[in-house]
Amino acid sequence: MATPQSPGLPDHFEKVDFRDLAGWEDDDQHTALAAFQRFCSNSVSFGATGLPGHNPANLSALCDVVAGSDMATPAGARQFFETRFTAYRITEPGFVTGYFEPEVTASRIRTDDFSVPLHRKPDGLEAVTAENRPADWPPDLSHGRRTDQGFSEMPDRASIMAGALDTENLELVWLADPVDAYFIHVQGSARLRLTDGSVMRVGYAGKTGHPYTGIGKLLVARGEGTPEDFTMAGLRSWLTRNPERRDALFGENRSYIFFREVLETGPDDGPVGAAGLPLVAGRSLAIDPAHLPYGAFVFVEAGFKDPDKDGRTFARLMIADDTGSAIRGRVRGDIFAGSGDIAGRIAGDIRHRATFTILVPDPVRPGTDAVTD
Repeated sequence: MATPQSPGLPDHFEKVDFRDLAGWEDDDQHTALAAFQRFCSNSVSFGATGLPGHNPANLSALCDVVAGSDMATPAGARQFFETRFTAYRITEPGFVTGYFEPEVTASRIRTDDFSVPLHRKPDGLEAVTAENRPADWPPDLSHGRRTDQGFSEMPDRASIMAGALDTENLELVWLADPVDAYFIHVQGSARLRLTDGSVMRVGYAGKTGHPYTGIGKLLVARGEGTPEDFTMAGLRSWLTRNPERRDALFGENRSYIFFREVLETGPDDGPVGAAGLPLVAGRSLAIDPAHLPYGAFVFVEAGFKDPDKDGRTFARLMIADDTGSAIRGRVRGDIFAGSGDIAGRIAGDIRHRATFTILVPDPVRPGTDAVTD
């Protein structure tokens, strides 16, 4: 049963009992706890947040509690959360999509078959902040290129596709299919099977800073189909059927992503998310860090079928450890489904209303396993 929120929490937070979370008893919270421990073992900063109890000192103390406790079973992990956290449901309706790490064939050199580049970040590319923003800078442009004359706007996707960066030798790797390249831009990372037999992982390195525009939404607005027609698989099918219209549509999403070769993770790890940690399939949640902090536990209930539980809808404790250009708002999430084609099919079908419940940690005295009064 919901009760009013505690003092200090936003009005859209409503305290709930763990027993009122549909699917809580059936979840494996130990897996979520293991995902949280990545923050502890890698000394990643949790960052500041306006949520009481969700501060770096308290979360670091929780790391010490976890390290000194036996929570290797789902029941033990569940008890840990129920005794050391308070659940607050966000009263506004939420929405979740899915994303994944594509796996495609690629070449380190340009050939007749591999002629579509992924680009490295250009020199001088920086985020525009309150401290360095020029007086006449466009309000919707988040990045720019620093030159001797000051900041300049980067070319957008259409200009880059037309060759605006061709003289700078920024090509990191070459793909065969422009549709694959576009979806890698949307996902922000990929695992590439190179023609020399090796495997290469690429990840996000920067962006031009232009606003992101979902091309599926553009097609719906133009009467090409319904939102249900333009899941990831449906959009890919449309692009394959309409090659003569494809590039112009791509260009309407002015946002363009730059990549780097990721060398710090193993081949069996997930791609690195915005928090600097390898993502965990089914537990990593991309959020808007303006509203939720990295390291936050979020119990997500949504109406799509759980891929790991026959006959059940999705209800899992997740960890906020990534973000994305299209993820904006306090009840907007993107669920990481994993790597490869199967994960892609799962992710592509997720476009559902959702309920978010935030687990706010109770204060912990560092060096002990006791909750403070």
